Amino acid sequence: MEWKLLADNLTNPSLLFFCLGLLAVQLKSDLEIPANSSKFITLYLLFSIGFRGGQELSHSVIETEVIWTLVVAILLSLIIPIYCFFIVKKKLGVENAGAIAAAYGSVSAVTFITAVSFLEAHDIHFGGHMVAVMALMEAPAIVAGVLLISLYRGESQEKSDFLSVVKHAFTNGSVVMILGSLVIGYIASDSQAEGIKPFATDLFKGFLSIFLLDMGITSGQKLKSFFKNGWFAFGFAILIPLINGTLTAILSAALSPEDGNRLLLTVLAASASYIAVPAAMKLAAPKANPGLYIPMALAITFPMNIIFGIPWYLYVIHQVPFWF
Repeated sequence: MEWKLLADNLTNPSLLFFCLGLLAVQLKSDLEIPANSSKFITLYLLFSIGFRGGQELSHSVIETEVIWTLVVAILLSLIIPIYCFFIVKKKLGVENAGAIAAAYGSVSAVTFITAVSFLEAHDIHFGGHMVAVMALMEAPAIVAGVLLISLYRGESQEKSDFLSVVKHAFTNGSVVMILGSLVIGYIASDSQAEGIKPFATDLFKGFLSIFLLDMGITSGQKLKSFFKNGWFAFGFAILIPLINGTLTAILSAALSPEDGNRLLLTVLAASASYIAVPAAMKLAAPKANPGLYIPMALAITFPMNIIFGIPWYLYVIHQVPFWF
């Protein structure tokens, strides 16, 4: 079953366009996405992810379990980037550490969708609010990554006022777009949201494909940096998600009696973003190397979670029953 899920995702057009970008670089093609178009697509993806997340959240029934799950999810997306940043900073530098920390604190929508398919195939129930949980875990990790970069980028300079650093992190264009879109999506009524649905939803996969093509080209141009730090980056991309996922699988026993809800939260904690975070970091941390943090999230962590992670996390969940 796990191999079938992997095969299905590896034939996803968006991921194949990423590979096309890598191939174009190897072929020394002049294929490129114009800078202005690339920035527009970046902002569009952040808008779409945030708006749809707000819509999902507005449709969720607010219960005690839902509230606690949302709180824990936000805490995870804030805490995970902090220790990831300090693990990576000395080896790979501040900019790369911030981008990697944000990626591993944020989530992979494709991994989440795969986990949903896994649950449905095994007739395991899960709540609809978990989609809102996924959306809410995007922004805090991005904010944390930008804030950490802002704090440590100026270590050799005069110490900055902390409040001004926080303000800079929250007013960064990518953060404003995803948080603002989340709030607008939550406030907008269904009838009002329906008017922009074709743009916010129907075009998403097409723009995502072009975005990943651009990221593939960028990554292919800088793959030498990944191989230079390959063993450290490879080990991090395998071990950190497994640690995050296993700990969350155990702790989730305090949140929900539903194995499906626990698995989805665990998968979100264990996954790494290769859509929202690269889009954000392209604006917030242009010196960070996408040839490092995108392959880590997409080429290593993603397939590891699909092949081994999801069944392992479910096994751990079965070993630790609901506490209450």
